[in-house]
Amino acid sequence: MEKLAEFSSLLATPKNVVVTTHFKPDADALGSSLGLAGYLKKKGHTVTVITPSDYPDFLSWMPGHTEVLAFSPEKPLVAEQVHLQIAKADIIFCLDFSSLSRIYDLTEPVKNAMAIKVMVDHHLEPENFASFSQWDVTAASTAQLVYRLICELGDKNIIDSNIASCLYAGLMTDTGGFRHNNTRREEFLIAAELVALGANPSKISKLVYETNSIERLRLMGFVLKEKLVVLPEYNTAYITITDEELKHYGSQTGDTEGLVNYALSVKHVRMATLMYKRKNDVKLSFRSLDEFSVNEFARAHFEGGGHKNAAGGQSTLSLEQTLEKFLALLPHYKEQLTRTI
Repeated sequence: MEKLAEFSSLLATPKNVVVTTHFKPDADALGSSLGLAGYLKKKGHTVTVITPSDYPDFLSWMPGHTEVLAFSPEKPLVAEQVHLQIAKADIIFCLDFSSLSRIYDLTEPVKNAMAIKVMVDHHLEPENFASFSQWDVTAASTAQLVYRLICELGDKNIIDSNIASCLYAGLMTDTGGFRHNNTRREEFLIAAELVALGANPSKISKLVYETNSIERLRLMGFVLKEKLVVLPEYNTAYITITDEELKHYGSQTGDTEGLVNYALSVKHVRMATLMYKRKNDVKLSFRSLDEFSVNEFARAHFEGGGHKNAAGGQSTLSLEQTLEKFLALLPHYKEQLTRTI
């Protein structure tokens, strides 16, 4: 981190701290937040972790999750508490997002708060809203950036098994179980250090990857059988899921996680997309292989972004119109998608 000495001085005395992350947080977002919160508490700070929405049930094992304030406009008492904590914070840590729009209803409260903002993130093209930044686009996860920051502050020795477990979960999932092309030597070394500090790889993998509801498994079976479409002429696959289909299978937050990866796993597919209705908009998840940048694709056409080979987007059109827009774009990218590597 630049200005590390100044940042260390900021943390030298107890502060009211808010740690927040992006809408519908995944394991890296929640794991890095809870890991950082655990560390800051051990340093004597008063810490509140706030999420802009609920999060998947398969992350509810994470130490500290019971104290998370999950914002919801439908829960006025919680919303009031969230706004109060943001308003009185001395420091607000923004984890796993680089644009304030990623926190939806909390964008303005955080933006207008008097607190010092700290960004810890690894996504492309960050906004300039933070006084301090731990940002590295080459890092596979925000969790490892939190670990790196704690070590830079000279506090590796106070990382306990709870902190290590949260950070390991974030690192594990954002590397796809250490399978994605963002997995380098550093990721393995940090994973090994977190294990040495108390993280249990087998247990965490089981809790994250192998703890499914029967509804999620049935949704997955339906999607793979009925909703997966492959377009060989574009080396592209896509999945669309309607609101009615999600309701039919009793879908909960997190149940669509990872579905887009199945589409990408189809032989010869270079880009995969998942689209589903979410309240007032359509959520899109993009994955790609090789040199095709879904970050650029999402930024150009679907108000999104992320990483080169993994990005997200959104659309205010209907699901059907969003699909039509997506399909109409493919001819313009055919050469890139079908180019021989």
